[in-house]
Amino acid sequence: MKLTQFAELLTAHSDKPFALVLPNSDAVPTWFHITEVAHVQKRFIDCGGKIHHDQTCQLQAFVWSDTDHRLLAGKMAGVLEQAVKRGIVPTEQDLDIEFEYEDRVISQYPVDRFEITDNGVVLFLVLKHTDCLAKEVCLPVLPMLGGRAPVSCCGPACDC
Repeated sequence: MKLTQFAELLTAHSDKPFALVLPNSDAVPTWFHITEVAHVQKRFIDCGGKIHHDQTCQLQAFVWSDTDHRLLAGKMAGVLEQAVKRGIVPTEQDLDIEFEYEDRVISQYPVDRFEITDNGVVLFLVLKHTDCLAKEVCLPVLPMLGGRAPVSCCGPACDC
């Protein structure tokens, strides 16, 4: 989900709470807080030597003991607006949003889809996965493996 779509969704349903559903179908407790809005930039080189750049708007969900707390969509829209006004989140590019949440480990989750229900705006989160971005260099198809690529990305063709 892009930041503009998220902001429009929050504004259109400003009087409703919003909920987060994890990839395993468990819901983040409804009393969560958004404790950070961040512009996350990642510059990296893959195992084939190509340089990449990635950016997201990351929102940190945090659960505290105040079980009566409910974050309304309108309040969250205001927090996003402040992040834009103060230069935290750039507007030149419509960034993907991700939620950071600690459930045994800290993970970042992209938004797969949303639903509007009588109880609020529900965001369904999905898992992120690692991948080799230089498969053509590091994962050649080898006849000795029956046409399958090797499991390791650091084979003889790589500079790892």
